[in-house]
Parts: sequence; structure tokens; C-alpha cells
Amino acid sequence: MGSAALLWGTVLLACSCGPGPPRAGAAPLLAATYVLDDANGLGREFDGIGAVSGGGATSRLLVNYQEPYRSQILDYLFKPNFGASLHILKVEIGGDAQSTDGTEPSHMHYENDENYFRGYEWWLMKEAKKRNPNIKLIGLPWAFPGWIGKGENWPYDYPDITAYYIVSWILGAKQYHDLDIDYVGIWNERAFSSKYIKLLRYTLDKNGLEQVRIIASDRLWEPISFVMMIDSELHGVVDVIGAHYPGTKTVPNALLTGKKLWSSEDYSTFNDDVGAGCWARILNQNYVNGNMTSTIAWNLVASYYEELPFGRCGLMTAQQPWSGHYKVESPIWITAHTTQFTQPGWSYLQVDGHLEGGGSFVALTDGLGNLTIIIETMSHNHSKCIRPPLPNFSVVPQRATFYLRGSFCMVETLQVWHSRLDFESGNSSLFKQLHPINVWKGRFSLDLNVDEVYTLTTLKTGRKCAYPEPPPPQPFPSNYKDDFNIGNPPFSEAPNFADQTGVFEYFINASDPGDHVFTLRQVVVQRPITWVSDADQTISVIGNFKWVNMTVTCDIYIEKPRDGGVFIAGRVDNGGIYVRNTKGVFFWVFADGTYRVTGDLAGKKILMKGLAGVRDNAWHTLTLNIQGNSASGLLNGYPLWENVTVSSPGNGWAALGTRSFEFAQFDNFHVEAC
Repeated sequence: MGSAALLWGTVLLACSCGPGPPRAGAAPLLAATYVLDDANGLGREFDGIGAVSGGGATSRLLVNYQEPYRSQILDYLFKPNFGASLHILKVEIGGDAQSTDGTEPSHMHYENDENYFRGYEWWLMKEAKKRNPNIKLIGLPWAFPGWIGKGENWPYDYPDITAYYIVSWILGAKQYHDLDIDYVGIWNERAFSSKYIKLLRYTLDKNGLEQVRIIASDRLWEPISFVMMIDSELHGVVDVIGAHYPGTKTVPNALLTGKKLWSSEDYSTFNDDVGAGCWARILNQNYVNGNMTSTIAWNLVASYYEELPFGRCGLMTAQQPWSGHYKVESPIWITAHTTQFTQPGWSYLQVDGHLEGGGSFVALTDGLGNLTIIIETMSHNHSKCIRPPLPNFSVVPQRATFYLRGSFCMVETLQVWHSRLDFESGNSSLFKQLHPINVWKGRFSLDLNVDEVYTLTTLKTGRKCAYPEPPPPQPFPSNYKDDFNIGNPPFSEAPNFADQTGVFEYFINASDPGDHVFTLRQVVVQRPITWVSDADQTISVIGNFKWVNMTVTCDIYIEKPRDGGVFIAGRVDNGGIYVRNTKGVFFWVFADGTYRVTGDLAGKKILMKGLAGVRDNAWHTLTLNIQGNSASGLLNGYPLWENVTVSSPGNGWAALGTRSFEFAQFDNFHVEAC
């Protein structure tokens, strides 16, 4: 009797996985069958899953992590069969302008200036390649230095200059970093120019970059698809139509072009379990509903101050380099359900992909007998992305029976990986390996509950790897100093400063015989071709957004005569795409010998003003002290103004910056706060 019961249990396991048959008296599960067959050919070629670093400055804090934590974070993102195991890394081609959460420096601030070691995207691409030599690299500009537009906020008036600028970045990646860029875009979420795209293709080919493919237009499906249909030359030079936040849908013209269709930016959602549900749903349904063969998440890692726009909208979180703390969020393991069991070059099977009870599945093959099936049953309220709005739909528990046909009819066993997002208890189960399924005569069944992800695969290479817990979180140090005295810095930016308008770089002041040889310098002197409305002033923020009382001290050096000026600030309440509206307590000094105290970055809310005696091309020390509702300021250690009432904002970062796009230097920055 015991042997018979054991045999019956084995048969059930061979045919089913999940909670098993419904109990007596329970309502029967909705049941449906699905056929996976390659006998009549395959579907579209799979191009990979990726993420964006940039748009902007989203990896800003990552570079400041100490080892081993920085390498651990990178392993979770890029190392094959470890964590997210990403196939694609898309980076911003820095344009010196605000592009969501900060500015990223250009390789050409000015027309006669080239430097391929600014910023951290070069480093990040090399780290990704180190872990996965096959990872695909994409470059895309959000903004451009002002010289490209010759004073106009437009990059297409002189398309030959713009093409030269972009191709220089690609050539520099190879020459200085041995990086081969695979794809390049046009202008993120802004207008495109057919003339420019054609000229870019010509310039790429002229420089031996025939292998670099062009993505357009990184905005919507239209009008690029329509224009490609009526312009055969444009059709010939665009390799991929990339749309942003397509809501898993495409349009007829895009399909008619016959081009690869990508969701070239998607997700942008807070990385809790609802964000994971969003990600699980669109990873499947972008293909099921929209024939998209790649989905790229914005952003790679939430490594920027959380109070900036779209805080924690990354696949994982790493925003405390001072403590070493980071968190492997649930979207990492949702990513692994696809990336660890597929590769670019695999093909989707021709199958509808909609589950009868709601949810979806995709099936892919390498053409060599391997098969991977990814199933998601995300419910509406637990899979909302930040955009676009999600139409109503329902998902119910169901039993799915799959029939394997064609070259898969001989498959006997499938490995099973499972995630369950538990929104009631909060006790989600992520990327767990279950017992394999034995396929019985080309058939198996699976009981699916709501808010689950399954991967069924012939591959045995999947891994859920982990490092020891990182250090616990700690607030930003309340006593923080930086003298910028680094002769050969690994990165062009000083740690923890997050530029919001302008670019602040390490600088060697060779003409200074005294204590200010190594400084921090604001280097953008012409308003860039912007992506959003950058402030008219430059500003870099640092510290803990919760700071209330603080003393900020910094040596300053105004380089611009007559109307130059700089500031230090506290309780700074804004940044990113909202930087023009930033408020706080700003202590300004100007080359004409005056000073001002304002309640905003724009300088419109004047709290105090007077004479200071500051002049350009000389070092001075500013001190700003904010305690409760009162602020005071010192110049070179002596009181300049005091007892200024500051009622709001009540808290915020420290900051420094300049009156306009102008050269200025800073040294011996120090903040004490609480």
C-alpha cells in the first residue's frame, strides 16, 4: 500500500507543480492548454534585458563605495548566473546638463577640449565588461555642451558637428578604454532629425564604425515609424526602433518597418515588490503584446540621494557609500528569471503568450534544443508601473497545461525557478529553485497562483548567489570635510557631491603657490543644450536631506571679473529636474564687492544684502551658520551678517555653486550638521 501511494505521488509530481489539485469542495481551477512548437519556424530574435546608467547621474554614489562592497554591487548587476545577469548596459553620453537626478560631464566641454576620463560611465562599462565580456553597450545623449548649438538650444542646426561629437565619444571609448560600443541613440525623448541620423550613419562608417547600430528615436513609436515608411534612406540607416514606456503596446507602422522593436527605456518604478511586479509583467508582455525583443530599465542602480526625483527607481539600491550599506531589491531577482536562462541571439517561439486566467508567458530557444519558459501572473494593483496608466484586468488562480512539440518533444525534465510576491504578509519568496518537473509524453501541468513568476528551463546553470550582509545603514556623517587634495583622483568628481546644474571637477591650480593647488572647480561656462530647464546658476548638493541645523564653511575663488559670484548654502530642498525651483539659505558673494543672502537659488527672495569687499582672483573663506529660525554669515572668520530669519525650508542638503555658468573654485569644504 505504501509503495502504491509513493508511485501515485510521483505521477502527480511529474505532471504538476505548485499547490497541487484543489481540495474536495473547492471551486475547480480555471484550466487551459498551450502548445509550444518550433516546427513552423520561430518568432523574433531576442535581444536581451538591460538597464540604464544615466539620465542622469543615477550611478553617482556607486563609485564612492569602498571594496568589497562596490564589487559586490557590480556582481549582483552584471555577473552571469549570479544576480540580475544583465545582457545590456545603456549609459548617458554626458552633456554637462541636468538629465533627471544630476548632471554628467561631457568628454568635450568646449570645442577644442577632449577628455575621455571624466565621469564614471567609462569605469562602469569596463566593470560590466569585466564580468560579462558579451554584454552589449549603448550610448545615448540627453543633452549636449552649448558649443554644439553655437548659442542655440538645439543640436541639429549643425548636424555635422553633432555627429562628430557623438562619434568622438565612441572612438574615445575604444582608444582609451578598449570598449566597443554596440548601439548609439539620437537624443533622449526629444525631437529627431532625419538629416542628422543619416549623417551620423555616414560619419560612423567613415570612421570605421560600421558595426555600431543606430537606435531611434528613444521617445515614442511615432513619428519615427511613419517617417521611416516614407523615407527609404532613413529606413536603411535605423537598425532599431526604440520607444519609451510603451505600456507593452506597439503601433502598426512600427511593425510594418520590419525593424527590431525595443522598449529602450521602461520601468522607472520604486523598487519595492510592486515595482518588481511591474517589472515582471512588462518583461513578458512587452513581447507578448508589442513584439518588443528588448526591455531596458531606468535605472540600473538607485545610487543617488533618495530625495532627488524618482528616488529608489533602480533595480537595486546603493545610496550610502559612507556606510557601505546597499540592498538587493526584489527587481534584481525578477530580472534573473529571464536573464539567467536566455541570451541575446535566442529566439522567441511563435505563440500567443496570454494566459486564460490572466498573466502571460514567453518561450525562447537557442535553436540547439534548449527551451526556457517564463510565466508571470501579476495582478493589476501589484504591478503598476510609474507610467503609462495601466488598464484594468484580472488574474485568477489557474492550471496551465503545456504541450511540447517539434524539437522539444524529447524534453524529459525542466528545472523550475519560482518567485511569489506576497503583498499580505510581506514575506515574499524570490527566485527559489524548486524540484524539477518531469515532462510526461511531451506534457506537463502547472498550478499558478496570483502574483507569481515561474521559469521552466532545460538549462541547469541558474544560481541565486549572495554575499554576506553589508554593513547596516548610517546617516551621512554629521561632520564632513573635503580639502580636494588628490593629485591623481580615480574620478573627476569629488565624492558625494551631486552636481545639479553645471559640472564641478577636481582641478590642479598650478598658478597658486600657497594652500590652494588642489581645488574643486566649476567648469561649464556656456549654458548647455538642455534636456530640462537647468537653473541659471550652477549648484552641487551634498549631505543629509534631513539636516536642520548646520555650519557650512568653504574657501572660494571667483574667477569671473565684475559680475562673477559664488555661494555656499544649507537646507537646500530640491534638485534634479526641479532644480530651478530650489529653495534654502544661500550666502552669496560677488566680484563687485557685494553680498546677498537669499531664500532661493534663483536669488529672487532676498533676505539680506550689503557690502563685503570680496574681489575676484583672490581666496576668501565663507561660513554659513543656520540654527533654528536664524542664520548668520562670516567672511574670512569675521561676522558679516547675522540674525536673518529663515522660516523655510526646515531641512535640506548643504551646497555650493556659482552665480552663472562661469569658472570658480572651492577648497576646504566643511559641514557640521544635525
